Amino acid sequence: MADVHDAATRSRNMAAIRGSHTKPELLVRRALHAAGLRYRLHAKDLPGKPDLVFPRHRAVVFINGCFWHQHDCHLFRWPATREEFWRTKIGRNVDNDAKAVAILREAGWRVATVWECALKGRTRPDFSVAMLDLATWIRSSENMITLRGA
Repeated sequence: MADVHDAATRSRNMAAIRGSHTKPELLVRRALHAAGLRYRLHAKDLPGKPDLVFPRHRAVVFINGCFWHQHDCHLFRWPATREEFWRTKIGRNVDNDAKAVAILREAGWRVATVWECALKGRTRPDFSVAMLDLATWIRSSENMITLRGA
């Protein structure tokens, strides 16, 4: 009986994890909108469903959670339980990210990745500077940018 209860609790906890409209995403959206940039949200017609799409600038932004996308920072730790499950799940996320970026780049899109550690945690840079860097990149012709904690 305990196994059924544990599985149900895990399932409920996983269902509470948001895939879009997360706090980090809302922070970035608010800052870029205030900078005068307009965007589409979660474009299902593009590989990887980028969080923000700037068609006018031919740019997309992915806002990645450090845990879910296996970022090499202080916010990522492998879970101590169900190791095989988590390594498979997170590994698949990393593979899907790489494929989506490659396809987008081939199609002429410029790609930005904003890591969660760039927005929170002990190594985060000054938020206004990070958002200025991102807004400047969107308006530029540079191919890629990655924002992360120090």
